[in-house]
Amino acid sequence: MPQISVTDLDGSHRLISAPEGVSAMEAMRAAGVSSIAAVCGGQCSCATCHVHVDPSWAARLPQPGEFEVELISFLDSYDPARSRLSCQIKMTAALDGLALDVAPS
Repeated sequence: MPQISVTDLDGSHRLISAPEGVSAMEAMRAAGVSSIAAVCGGQCSCATCHVHVDPSWAARLPQPGEFEVELISFLDSYDPARSRLSCQIKMTAALDGLALDVAPS
């Protein structure tokens, strides 16, 4: 099962398991990462699951969709090179070790 390395807003770090096929957001919520609000439940409509992807992983992810970019580009913590909505990152074996920082809202 793939693992995600998560750094929370308070600087705490943990490894969580992420079954293949679920979103990174779902895996983080299931693991109790409380700073991921995910108000819309993964529908790509609220940006409350915003994360910063470690630069070494950013190029390995599929490009964000236009709507995802539109949602996150208005956030104060938006980083065009690293910002993603964790609900749009589907976990696969190739993403084992993915490193994400929960972004401030």
